[in-house]
Amino acid sequence: MSFIILDRDGVINYDSDYYIKSPDEWISIPGSLEAIAKLNRAGYRVIIATNQSGVARGLYDLNTLHSIHEKLIRTVNEAGGAIEEIFFCPHHPDEKCQCRKPNPGLLLEIQKKYSLNLGDTFFIGDSVADIRAAQSAGCQPILVMTGNGTKTIENHPDLAIIPQYRDLAHAVDIILSQRVDR
Repeated sequence: MSFIILDRDGVINYDSDYYIKSPDEWISIPGSLEAIAKLNRAGYRVIIATNQSGVARGLYDLNTLHSIHEKLIRTVNEAGGAIEEIFFCPHHPDEKCQCRKPNPGLLLEIQKKYSLNLGDTFFIGDSVADIRAAQSAGCQPILVMTGNGTKTIENHPDLAIIPQYRDLAHAVDIILSQRVDR
């Protein structure tokens, strides 16, 4: 079975400059939940890797973050899909931890737990931190234009060589149309 790793904010759900601080603020991007279900039906297991510095900033606590993730998992399930696991970094950027993207720590943790070949694993994100983490860990990066995607390309033209799609649903359609049996 194959895996695909997704960022959360700006890829699956709308992002906010003020952080997603409650389950009520977590709103899926149209087509993203169905895209995850489509991946599952095609034999992919979906894992999320997300920075959540709002915990360290005191904007929400771990219980609230777990409630947000419970809503995410429930809504994906309702759309016919499943999330294998959610890996997150709760640290403040000033802490200089290895798990905060653009560092590869979360992806390496996923690799270790699931014995993944990251070279065969897509990582879909919307930010320069996502792309740099994917590159550093050896994943195949994909950039979506939802969330920070457009700003990422404007500010980092060197990333124009990374495959880019308008949203998660489009990226999934392309991945599945090009998939060869493994």
